[in-house]
Amino acid sequence: MGTLDYYAAIARLAPGALALSAMRRVQGVARQARYRRRERADEAVLLQSFSVPSADELVARALEQRASRVWCEVSQRDSALAALTSIPGARERVLARAHAALRQEWDVFGTPVSFGEGRPVDWSLDVMSGHRYPLAPVERLPLHSTGNDPKYPWVLGRLDSVIALAQGAWVAGPGDERARLISAFVMQVLDFLQANPVGQGVHWTCAMEVGLRAANLAQALVMLADAPQVRRPEFLVPVLGALADHSAWVEAHLEDRGAVPNNHLVSNHVGLLVVGLLFPELPGASRQVALAVRGLCEQMAAQVHVEGTSFEGSIPYHRLSVELFTLAHVVARGAGVPLGFAYENRLRRMFHVVRAWCSETGLAPQIGDNDSGRVFPWRERGDTEQGYLVGLGAALFADPGLGGGELPDEAAWLLGRHGLERWRRLPPAVAPMSVSLPEGGFHILRGGGAVVTVSAGKQGQRGVGGHSHNDKLSFELHLGGRPVIVDPGTGSYTRDPAARNAFRGTAMHNTVQVDGMEQSPLDAARLFALPEDAKARVVAFLPSMDVDRLRVRHDGYRLLQAPVGIERAFRLDRRERVLAGCDRFIGTGRHDVVGRFHLPDEQARRLVPDAQVLARARRGVEGPVEFEPLAVELGPAAAPVAWLLVEAGLACELVPSRYSPGYGRVVPAVAVELRRRVTPPLALKWVVVFR
Repeated sequence: MGTLDYYAAIARLAPGALALSAMRRVQGVARQARYRRRERADEAVLLQSFSVPSADELVARALEQRASRVWCEVSQRDSALAALTSIPGARERVLARAHAALRQEWDVFGTPVSFGEGRPVDWSLDVMSGHRYPLAPVERLPLHSTGNDPKYPWVLGRLDSVIALAQGAWVAGPGDERARLISAFVMQVLDFLQANPVGQGVHWTCAMEVGLRAANLAQALVMLADAPQVRRPEFLVPVLGALADHSAWVEAHLEDRGAVPNNHLVSNHVGLLVVGLLFPELPGASRQVALAVRGLCEQMAAQVHVEGTSFEGSIPYHRLSVELFTLAHVVARGAGVPLGFAYENRLRRMFHVVRAWCSETGLAPQIGDNDSGRVFPWRERGDTEQGYLVGLGAALFADPGLGGGELPDEAAWLLGRHGLERWRRLPPAVAPMSVSLPEGGFHILRGGGAVVTVSAGKQGQRGVGGHSHNDKLSFELHLGGRPVIVDPGTGSYTRDPAARNAFRGTAMHNTVQVDGMEQSPLDAARLFALPEDAKARVVAFLPSMDVDRLRVRHDGYRLLQAPVGIERAFRLDRRERVLAGCDRFIGTGRHDVVGRFHLPDEQARRLVPDAQVLARARRGVEGPVEFEPLAVELGPAAAPVAWLLVEAGLACELVPSRYSPGYGRVVPAVAVELRRRVTPPLALKWVVVFR
């Protein structure tokens, strides 16, 4: 019945989506039938495709210098290195990553794993559970089982490490270190291909991973095109065959069969585009590039709102989407294949959205799912770090509205000396202002050292809610660039279904819960679906010189036996440096209400606030209010960052909680919990006073 309800919701929220899904399934069956009839890309097929008579000539043809200006071409090496030189510590970071890849070390969602230089890698290992996925055809492979998570071996199998080795070889220059890094590249690539034959094992279960692995391998191969170790036919011929097999697999297994395709389909197209443009003589490359260009333009229009927010309903997934669409744009432009003004214009807006919600330290709020996903393998980044994208957007588009920050390593690699020059010419942009992004469902209040990001909008993915949470009217507060009141994150996906649903449930967000019920029902059988029941929306957004006001509402509790509507008002006073909130309950009956404020750590205590804090709290809230005698002080005892005061009559206590700063990691934390039995209509007030 849960599944029937889900499809009914899809039919209601995305008219025609189910019919399109059925049509795409039929097309997918046909693609896979063609795939099974194709010839494997062995040496004979490659010689014919490249129109050469021998393997030696195949090497020369495949790795010849091209007229294109794709970032990874050897001709672009000096430009990239010149830009890197202008960034403090960039070269050192490159070599550190390269040497970690040389030692075959990975950080897998916080769990370190090392196989040692020159040794075989256990590619199928889930380093968290110790489970090894069998080398079986994907149709018979048990992928998701409680206690195991394929995302862990996928971190290894995406082959970000080969990009790191190629980067290190560029930076190291001629000599023994370069030769050692290139030898490691050759050995690691061959080890992966031998250990993971096409269509068998965990690394062929997700076309997204296959496509991004192919893109990484193709880019690294082009970076090292002048290396003698790479130009040996016994290495290059099987690798070119593997690239052709990867692209054919992705084309046959496009992830477009869901009612509403998402970032996976974009990843498929990115992989096809990058491989096809870098190696246009591969079998099927011209068809795959045409498919990818058309698909990317369609998905940019479908998956990115006009305002620039991703349709995923998740701020961390916005980062993934920006990187995907940017990589496609940069590679296509370098190869002389334009994706069009509409694509470019919407991509530009995606960078502006990042600037709107990032704090001064470049951290973004963690609203919606966070699987720590990225596409750019050029520098390690924190799980909620997004500020580097602003500098990349500035250098990419020479956009004055993005100027004034730092040039990130990613811009040096992707755009080289020309990107550096564009970035240097830009004047500093005006400070970001408060903004409402209604299509994405995020609303940002800024000022007084604070960034307040509020969730109030439709479920992501056109109502499917695959990466959305029950977080309506919840918010995240950053002070001085530091997360202070937080969304607790995601934890994990399929490894622990109960934890998955707990982390996306109402109780794990900074909102009010009525009678212990969820805003929208969570279906235990569908970990990536959250239908649209809350109907959250903005009532009023009123920014001004000194005070910003936002009123938001949801109807998730209108289906209770005694219906209740929830309205929350935010008031950010820049002069007093105070955030005031008022929760209004409109409806009938008598209800148990719990409000929560989740913290990223256990640093909080209850105490009597001093007179100055109390006076600022009273000035920051509209209308008369009496506060409970004890406030909650947030942050270290020696250096508190804020105080939370609540209206008299609200029972307030600190309770144990959990915080997931990134995928697969959970640390102890506390939450401030407010309780009261209410009879609507009623309003409850609270205030956060900043240090």
